[in-house]
Amino acid sequence: MTLPAFHAPTPTDMRRSMGRFTTGVAVVSADDGDGDPSAMTISSLTSISLDPAILLVSLTHGSRTTEAVEAAGSFAVSILGSRQEALARRFATRGGARFDDLPCDRSRSGLPLIKDALAQLECRIHSAHDIGDHRVFYGEVTDMRCREGTGLVFYSGRFGDFHDFGHDEVPWLF
Repeated sequence: MTLPAFHAPTPTDMRRSMGRFTTGVAVVSADDGDGDPSAMTISSLTSISLDPAILLVSLTHGSRTTEAVEAAGSFAVSILGSRQEALARRFATRGGARFDDLPCDRSRSGLPLIKDALAQLECRIHSAHDIGDHRVFYGEVTDMRCREGTGLVFYSGRFGDFHDFGHDEVPWLF
């Protein structure tokens, strides 16, 4: 198949192109003290530094979760496992009290975490920047835990899981 000619990106083109990049799926949560925690499903999660441990999340301007993260100065990340698609969909919808009747874990400081997630991390905001239609938060990881399992992935608008080729693990060398 031949690629089309190059052209300036539209939001639809950008979404379609970036959809070709397989990502993990996580839920970012925050509690600004109003008694109603906020959370949203994200695929924009990146490890920035190992020492100190810093990660990046990119959240839509104007979302309740973005405002809660900003107000609280901290947030939690729950990296979802392959059997947690329903939770990814639950937190991808707009509005509503998404934590109603949902058993959650809590971080040591009380932030809501998705039960049985593969990894749970608590972060304090290191810095934040407005970039286009998103607010990018760099979070210094202050507390975390993780377990073995297969991650939930997102590709081209669909959820799935990861199947390896049977090779030995390749360690990252820094």
